[in-house]
Order: sequence, then C-alpha cells, then structure tokens
Amino acid sequence: MDARVSELFGSGNGHCSGSQGVASNVNPGNGYGVAPKKACVKNNKKPKTRFARNFKPSNNTPYLPPEAEEGNIEYKLKLVNPTQYRFEHLATQMKWRLQEGRGEAVYQIGVEDNGMLVGLSEEDMRTSLKTLHMLAEKVGADIAVLREREVDYDSDVPRKIAEVLIRKVPDDQQFLDLRVAVLGNVDSGKSTMLGVLTQGELDNGRGRARLNLFRHLHEIQTGRTSSISFEILGFNSKGEVVNYSESRTAEEICESASKMITFIDLAGHHKYLKTTIFGLTSYCPDFAMLVVSANTGIAGTTREHLGLAMALKVPIFIVISKVDLCTRATVERTVRQLERVLKQPGCNKVPMVVSNTDDAVTAAQQFAQSPNITPIFTVSSVSGESLDLLKVFFNTIPPLSNSKEQEELMQQLTEFQVDEIYTVPEVGTVVGGTLYSGICREGDHLVVGPTDSGQFHKLTIGSIQRNRSACRVLKAGQAATLALGNFDRSLLRKGMVMVSPEMDPTICWMFEAEIVLLFHAKTFHKGFQVTVHIGNVRQTATVEAVYGKEELRTGEKAVVLFKFIKHPEYLKVGAKVLFREGVTKGIGHVTKLQPIAQYRGNPTFA
Repeated sequence: MDARVSELFGSGNGHCSGSQGVASNVNPGNGYGVAPKKACVKNNKKPKTRFARNFKPSNNTPYLPPEAEEGNIEYKLKLVNPTQYRFEHLATQMKWRLQEGRGEAVYQIGVEDNGMLVGLSEEDMRTSLKTLHMLAEKVGADIAVLREREVDYDSDVPRKIAEVLIRKVPDDQQFLDLRVAVLGNVDSGKSTMLGVLTQGELDNGRGRARLNLFRHLHEIQTGRTSSISFEILGFNSKGEVVNYSESRTAEEICESASKMITFIDLAGHHKYLKTTIFGLTSYCPDFAMLVVSANTGIAGTTREHLGLAMALKVPIFIVISKVDLCTRATVERTVRQLERVLKQPGCNKVPMVVSNTDDAVTAAQQFAQSPNITPIFTVSSVSGESLDLLKVFFNTIPPLSNSKEQEELMQQLTEFQVDEIYTVPEVGTVVGGTLYSGICREGDHLVVGPTDSGQFHKLTIGSIQRNRSACRVLKAGQAATLALGNFDRSLLRKGMVMVSPEMDPTICWMFEAEIVLLFHAKTFHKGFQVTVHIGNVRQTATVEAVYGKEELRTGEKAVVLFKFIKHPEYLKVGAKVLFREGVTKGIGHVTKLQPIAQYRGNPTFA
C-alpha cells in the first residue's frame, strides 16, 4: 500500500504513535473509514473499472481496500441522473446497508468498487450528494457529510471524494443504543465530563456540572461517585447533538434521537471497586472510556481499570481531562506516559492522538474495526476544549455487532439479567437490567430465579421503559426497566435471571473454570475464598479443588472447582469469570457446570 494513501487519508495533524503507526495493526487504507479488507472478487473475475472522463490511472493512484459485500460501507463512483429503475435499485441497496449497520451506513462518493480513489468534479459531486439526499428521503433517513477531500494526483481538474453518513430517522423507539462504561481514578473528572456532555453547559471549575449525576447525599458532600448511574447523550438523524440543553426530559431526547450513547458512570475510588467490576461485567458495555487527569497522569486505580477492561475484552479509548489546569508540556508528558503503558507487551495497543475533526472520524471507524487502536482525546470540561471532537467521535462510532448477530439472539428464548431492584410508588416492584436474548413484550409470562433452594417463581411483565421512556418491545442486547406489579420484592436479588418458562435453566452450586492468577501475595490453594463476578452474578465462592496442582502462584494457569457459599446461581459454559479477594485477582472462563439436579432434585417452578 502506497505511503501516499496514509498522507491522503491518514488523520490530519493527529498522529499514531509507534514505529509503524496504525499501519502496524490496521490496513492503512482504512484511515478513511472503510470495512476491513475482504475478497470482493468472485470466481477469480476481475471487477470492471469505470473511469471518469479525463481520468487516466497512473502508478501512484491511491486505493482503498475493495468494497465488502457485507457491512454498512458502500462505494459509489458517482450518482448523476439515475434512471427510475436505477434509483429503485439504489434505494434497495441503501436499505440493505442501513440494516447491516443497524440504522447507520457510510457512503464513499468518488470511489470505485475496487477501492480506487477516482474523485469527482465539483458539479458531479454536488449532483451526486443531491441524489443521495433523495435516496435517503425515500428510505426514511438523513445524510450528513462527514468530510470531503481533494485527490491530488496528476490531473488538470481538481477532483474530490466525500464520506457521507446516512442515518435512519427514529421510528417507534428503535434507536441505535451504544453503552459506554466510564472508568478512571478518583477525582479524574469523570462525572463532571458526563455532566457537561449531557447537560450542554460547561463546568465552573468546582464541579457544578456533576451535581445532577449523583444519586446519594454523601456523593454530593464528598464529590465521589459510589454507585452506578446512567446518563444519555443523543444524536439525531442529521448528526446533531440532542441533550438536556434543548430537551427537558429523557423522553424528549429519546423521541428525537436516532442514536443514543448511554454512559455508565462507575466509581473511581478503590473501596468501591466491587461496584465498578459489577458495572463492567453485568451491564455489557460496548466500549469503555478511561478518563485520566492531565495534572496527575496515571495514578491510583487507572492501571487497574485499564486491566479490567482489557481482561473483559471491552474496547477502550482514553480521554485526558483538566487540560485547562496544566501547561502544554504537562499534557504532552501525560500523553507520552499513556503511550508507554499502552505499548507494553501486555497491552499491545496502538495509541492515536486526536487533534481535529478528521482525526475523530478516522479514529471512530478504525477503533470499531481493530481492537488494538486506542484513540486519545485531550479535553477540558471548563473551557470546552476538544469536547466537540469527542462528540464527533460518539456520533460516527459504529456498533460492534451487526444486524445479523442481533437477529440470531432475538430468535432464542427470552433471558433477562436482573441488575437493579426498585420499589416505585403506585407501580410496585421494578427490575432493571439487560435483555441477553429473545424478545420481551408487555404482558409476557416469565419465571424468575434461582432462589436459595434453586426454585423459579412465575411472574408477568407489566410495563417496559428504556431510558426513562415507555417502550412496547424490548429486543436482545437492550437495557431496560420492567414493572412487575405487586410481585414480592423480597423474592428478588441482584444476579437473578428472568427466563422463558420453556427454557431449562442450568442452576449450580459448583462449577469449574479455567483461570489465570493475575496477582497473589502468597499461594492460591484449596479452601481459599474469593468474590466471583460472572456477568450479573456476584457472590463469594470457595475453592474446592485445583486440578493438577497443589497450589497456584502469580501468572500460573489451572482448572479450578469453585463452590458458591450462599445460594445457587444460573451460569453458562464459556462465561467470563473475574475473581478477587484483597490484592488477589484472577480471570478465566467457565468450562463445566455441575447442575443442581445431580445432587438436589430438579429446579421447580413455584
């Protein structure tokens, strides 16, 4: 791949650290946001290339990877005066691309199907964008030009290529929802930044912006988050920000937003670590945002939070906050410190500093395609510096899963993980959590459990709310709260599941897991007690056996048999396991379950 491509579509003034930059891990062509390289040539036939008039390909013509048949990225050389038949065909194609991207698609105008950057004249580009706008209107979508570039090879006429974001206008609550877990050390400015992003007002330098996010009086008094709170930032179909500055309620934001970013604000202080781990394991975040204070750098729980996100395979990007407090040299020192940590053998990340809008678009698309890319933003919640770049990043970041994966999950039996339990006046018992699989509707009959004796209780779903606004249907992967009417709250606890009565849930006291001991002061052996996190399950378990070894030391791997000490739990083979006890930490996955039926009769439905 030619170095000219990197110059043309690489990220403006932003830079990728490392001897080879992004090219070491990502196809350089992807700098302009295209799908990963897939063979587009069928039956060994070469794709036909249509060249625009006055265009002669030369040896230094830049290319992108060939267009992929799947995914939400489409290449179009030009869209000038299509016939009615061609127009209908293009509209169908746009519907397919939107479906692939769950309501979002990216069109590259002036690019051949084989990835050649031909470019268009000013007039052709204007006509093509007008046709694209008409196509979007037909399928119920809006367009926003992300960026335009001149293709500067030997040509008399200046030629341009454009990257356009197509997004569906929201209908019936089915907006695209991405969950972002917010991590970082205590006092790094996590809650303040979320307050500024979601309220639309800058901070006064003394934490005024964060007051609306706190849930408890002691949080307001100390300024430290101790519980998990949720904040929403919306984008409409034109890519404009929708937050509380214009909308009074969350319901209004949901109505006008096509894309929703749900921030999961987690605790930074070490004594609330179990809450932070619970937020990362049970709420299934799509991405993690690690906030680092520019004046303190990597301190306290920063490394630990970075390690947790990597252990759970959550893609991570970094925001350096409080840049208004420091000199430029201090900020650059913090950036270099982060780059060193990210490039360590355990991380193997490629840092990418974002300094303009072009970088932000490039970073969003490469970040979603390659887990090794780590965008770094330098922002201030007081002066508002670079906050607009962060918003561009959130607006253009695509979902990790495609529509096909979501449809497969929706066809399975219903399974809802219970993360929060409330009692609401005049409504009754309400549970909050994530629908792991299936579809959930008002009036559905489900069973909830397991209880201490391994039983499941029948219940009926009353009403459903997503982001504080009413919703008729809940689909796999979406988070919501469900009203259960007068169901007895004392029968519920965090870590339970609500499943379809046809499902035969596997309940177990004991399970085997293949683990790696990340850190331990002494040795890890039979009889040791640890707190185990598996999805929304959080419980103390005893080590019943370490197979093949007497004891484990730091860095060693083994299959271990655990036994819960309070009550049985619903688990699945392959689920990620994270355990801790004091300074002891380990990760792994469930390899085998010992169902309760083997030694305590079948689970019953009460």
